[in-house]
Amino acid sequence: MKDTFKHKGMRQQLVKVVESKGITDKNVLNAIGKIPRHLFMDSGFLDHAYQDKAFPIAADQTISQPYTVAFQTQLLQVKSGDKVLEIGTGSGYQTAVLCELGAQVYSIERQHELFKKTSKFLPKLGYRAKKLIFGDGYIGLKEEAPFNGIIVTAGAPFVPKPLLSQLAIGGRLVIPVGDDVQTMTLFIRRDPKQFEKHEYGEFRFVPLLEDKN
Repeated sequence: MKDTFKHKGMRQQLVKVVESKGITDKNVLNAIGKIPRHLFMDSGFLDHAYQDKAFPIAADQTISQPYTVAFQTQLLQVKSGDKVLEIGTGSGYQTAVLCELGAQVYSIERQHELFKKTSKFLPKLGYRAKKLIFGDGYIGLKEEAPFNGIIVTAGAPFVPKPLLSQLAIGGRLVIPVGDDVQTMTLFIRRDPKQFEKHEYGEFRFVPLLEDKN
């Protein structure tokens, strides 16, 4: 698990690419510049680790494109100490970004293979989520609600109601909604009954899987 000067240099190039695409949040850019993305991927993909592209990981999932991670995180407007729920731990890269921003991260993964791998891997890099959970992201994590932010890292055919109900007042839910192509959607909870909705263009994600067990 090496992180060399070469890797650091490649990360700074990646930061420039992501910034050129419109990411302005300095904390998010710093996180992208700091996290050794190559360590989150199979060694065969080392050359691709700092390209702005999604890549396959275990269990038919992908590690998201860095721009997409940055875009979703920027929409979340994370402040240090915020309680954030992540639906879809995956490789743990997005989890690491949230940890870098000082969030208290609760993350749910329903692929057991990924859950086991990432649970062991993240602490080795010094990223400690408050809780990593093996379970169904559609139902959220009621016992730890409310959350300042909820981020969904897979395409959802609809917006799960439990996620909206688990937002704090002023909290933000960032979720890609749609079947084949998703629309990046932001919900801000204005009061117990009212949500403000914003849409931000098309993205492609692997599907959010409901727990069929």
